[in-house]
Amino acid sequence: MATTKPGERKLQILQTLAAMLEQPKGEKITTAALAARVDVSEAALYRHFASKAQMFEGLIEFIETTVFGLINKITEQQENGLSQVQAIVTMLLNFAERNPGMTRVMIGDALVNEDERLQQRMNQFIERIELAVKQSLRVAATQGQANESEVAARANLIVGVVLGHWQRYAKTGFKQLPSAHVQAQIAMLLG
Repeated sequence: MATTKPGERKLQILQTLAAMLEQPKGEKITTAALAARVDVSEAALYRHFASKAQMFEGLIEFIETTVFGLINKITEQQENGLSQVQAIVTMLLNFAERNPGMTRVMIGDALVNEDERLQQRMNQFIERIELAVKQSLRVAATQGQANESEVAARANLIVGVVLGHWQRYAKTGFKQLPSAHVQAQIAMLLG
């Protein structure tokens, strides 16, 4: 009988939850269904997570850590503000494309019947993304590539477009890829 190392089962539960969220129909995920997919009892799930909300928090932590780690790397490596924005938008769309289940969490679909604080946390996630885009646009403004007075409005528009792509991706059963035409659209947003 194979034993799992500490943390492995927890990771397996989160990976299974994310995979279940990739189902285009998006049915409500129960702990019973999740336990069956992981091949453990519901009691075993609750030994790793105090609640289903805590399982979703685990996914949200993965999303936040990954996305903001990549944004930090982009802003450190790119001096050009507009290049930062372009790289951030491309990364956000590619992240969604590679992680369809996480996309349902990011747009809030997977959180509809869950604890309200989870949706609030995702709202803060979006606000932090918009703040990062604003900062890059401010860099572009100091470089003479953007108008300082338009930074807030342009950042809001860019994040709205990203959210729209995520939404469309999820609502089309993950068929309408978020990265389709991304370079041309970014050029229009930054033009």
